[in-house]
Amino acid sequence: MGRWLTRDDLGSAAGSAAGLLLVSPDASCAFPLGPEDRRAAAGLTAAALRAAGVGERDRVAVALAEPAGSLWAAAAAEVAQAAAGLGPRGRMRLHHALSALRATTLVATPTGAMDLLARLHLEFLLDPLDLGLAHIVLTGEIASRSTLGHLAGEFGARVTEVYASPFGGTALAWRAAEEDPLTPLADDLLGLAALAKDAPADPGAPVAELVVTPRGHATLGDATLRTGHVVRGEGLPAPAHTVGEHVLVRGVWLALPRLEKALAKIDGVAGWDLTISRPGTLDSAVLTVTFGRESLVGNPMWRSRIQEAVRALTPVSIGVEIAPEAAEGPRPGTVTDLRGHHLGRDRALVT
Repeated sequence: MGRWLTRDDLGSAAGSAAGLLLVSPDASCAFPLGPEDRRAAAGLTAAALRAAGVGERDRVAVALAEPAGSLWAAAAAEVAQAAAGLGPRGRMRLHHALSALRATTLVATPTGAMDLLARLHLEFLLDPLDLGLAHIVLTGEIASRSTLGHLAGEFGARVTEVYASPFGGTALAWRAAEEDPLTPLADDLLGLAALAKDAPADPGAPVAELVVTPRGHATLGDATLRTGHVVRGEGLPAPAHTVGEHVLVRGVWLALPRLEKALAKIDGVAGWDLTISRPGTLDSAVLTVTFGRESLVGNPMWRSRIQEAVRALTPVSIGVEIAPEAAEGPRPGTVTDLRGHHLGRDRALVT
């Protein structure tokens, strides 16, 4: 049997991996691509854009974080008249760029597109139809319910959702409507695995983890890569949940072991809870830290140390709060996902 690998395994091998390395923002994952692998990744992503209706007369704006942004912009340049990588931040900047480039296609995360729509209405007082977008391609996150239909109606555009590799952003499958299953862009690239063991999921299993099987990959061809995405239902549905030691927040995978290790170095930390929600259009993350000594609860220096430690881990903005009472003893770190996305850190405990 081939190897079963996770994001952590790919991160551990970063120091010896060769080729172009698609590295996550926190360097917890490094996905290697040789020359043929790069061509295959660009080809799959270009195929996803064509499936979304993008053609040679279109002009594509890619508002995705790295490493996915560069890949999608390069693939779009092979399909469309023009393509530009704009990055994910700054809605006013994005609106100006869409207008200046006369973009007909926007590639963005679901929450990024919804946040742009909200700001067009509430802050800029602009009609979304005036942008003239014909296509919106969503990728990189679990979309909230009715996102595809809502964006299609507001922008007057064809909206397509693409399932992309969580290791580097390569397009792997797509769907044209929320109720549709995923359509793979190539055979034998995606599969379903059991959560509690390294084996294919049983037929009819209530939950299963999406896995990538990169056949033909220069160095990972015999591997099965656990994505951390969990699906429910028959066929190949789009992921509705995540599982494991990485949590998806604003399109970025946050490594919980790194957070745990950083907090363990701060004297007096007895426990923590990471609460993730989606109160509006964007994800919000708040870390609540519990101290083991009452004298630290109101100490601004200790709070500042925690804020600096968290800021060094990830580009995602994470608020820091201090529990009002000290704990009597150490307790394990927890994740409270009010979005209902993350099912747990231990795959074996998910039912």
